[in-house]
Amino acid sequence: MAIDALADKIRAGGRLKTDEAIEVYLEAPTHLLGSLANLVRHRLHPDPTVTYIIDRNVNYTNVCVARCSFCAFYRPVGATDGYVLGFDEIFRKIEETIELGGGQLLLQGGHNPDLPIEWYEDLFRAVKSRFPGFKLHALSSPEVLHISRVSQVPVSEVIRRLVAAGLDSIPGGGAEILVDRVRHLLHCYSKASSDEWLDVMRQAHRQGLRTTATMMYGSVETAAERIEHMMRLRELQDETGGFTAFIAWSYQPEHTELQGVEATGLDYLRTLATARLVLDNFDNLQASWVTQGGKVGQLSLSYGANDMGSVMIEENVVRAAGAAYCMDEVEIVRNIEDAGYVPKRRNMHYEILGEPIFRERHIPRLVHLATARADGDTSIPVELVNYAARSRAERERRART
Repeated sequence: MAIDALADKIRAGGRLKTDEAIEVYLEAPTHLLGSLANLVRHRLHPDPTVTYIIDRNVNYTNVCVARCSFCAFYRPVGATDGYVLGFDEIFRKIEETIELGGGQLLLQGGHNPDLPIEWYEDLFRAVKSRFPGFKLHALSSPEVLHISRVSQVPVSEVIRRLVAAGLDSIPGGGAEILVDRVRHLLHCYSKASSDEWLDVMRQAHRQGLRTTATMMYGSVETAAERIEHMMRLRELQDETGGFTAFIAWSYQPEHTELQGVEATGLDYLRTLATARLVLDNFDNLQASWVTQGGKVGQLSLSYGANDMGSVMIEENVVRAAGAAYCMDEVEIVRNIEDAGYVPKRRNMHYEILGEPIFRERHIPRLVHLATARADGDTSIPVELVNYAARSRAERERRART
C-alpha cells in the first residue's frame, strides 16, 4: 500500500497490520512519521500535559548468571567487584529519594543465584514497614522467572508471594527484542524466551498488577523484528490491558562483549514514532532521555511521547555501557515547558500527583546521577547469612569468614 494511503488509514483511526507497519517504518518520510505520531498522541491526550515521575533506579545486585552479550553491568558469580546491597543501604536510598520528592523505587538487578525468594520477601516487608506509603516498582520478567527457578516456585506463586510482601508493579526490563532468533544471538534466550517474558507479564496482569513494556533496539535485530516485538506487545495488551506504558531505548555498545555502533537519534525518533502508531492500545509512551539526552528527549514529545519518564536519581546499567546523561526535576520541567507543554508529576499508574515539587519547596539540584555504591566498597550485607548459599563462590566466601 502506498505511504499516502497508509497515512490516511492512520488519520482515520485504522490499525496497522504488520506489513503496513514495516512499510511505514522504513519508507515514510521522517516529517510525516512524526506528524502522524503526534496526531495519535494528541488524539489520546488532547490536553497539553506531559507527565514525569520522581523515583530512583536502584540495582540491588550486579551479580548475574545470565551473561547477556549486550550488558556491561553484570559481574559473574565470585567476581571481586560483584555486590549485593544491604537492606540499610536501600533504606538510605529511599530516604534520599523521599527528600527529593520521590515516592517509588525502581528496583532491578542481576540474576544472583544466592538470593532466594525469601530475600526479596524480607526486603519488601522491611521497606513497607519503614516506609508504608512508598511504592516498589520492582523486578523484570526475567528476574521473576529467575526467582522461580532458584526457589523452585511457580511463577504465579512467586508473583502472589511478592505482592503479599509489598510488590506494587513490575517494570518492563529484560524484553530486549521479543524474537527468539535475536535472543539467541544476544545470549539472553536462557534467561527468558519471548514467550516466557510475555507469560510473566500475562500472569502479573491477571493478578491485578500493572506493568510497563520496553524495547532495546539497535543491536542485531532487523527492522521487521522491531515491528514483530511491537506486535507481540500489542497482542498481549489486547488480551490483558495491563501495560501502562511503552519505553524504547537504543542499545549502548561501549564496554560490552557484543560491541557495535549505537543507533542514531534519528533512528530513535523514527522508532518511537512508529511505536506510537503500532501500539494503539498503549495509553502512554515515555521519552528515553537517559540514552538520548535531554534535547532528543524533548524532541520526542513531537514524535509520539507524552511522558518524560523518570528523574531517576540513580542509574548504573546504561552508565556502565557509556551513557551518562543526567536531568533533575528542574531540567525535565524546563524541557517540557520549552516544548510548549504543561509538566505534571505522576505515579506509576499515570495518576497526576501535582505540580513540580521544586516549585513547592527547596530541592537540592542533581548534577550527576548517583551510583549503587562508592568505588572500592566491597562490604558484604549482614542479611546474606540468613539465606543458604547456592553458588560455590558464596559457600567458599562464607567458609573463609
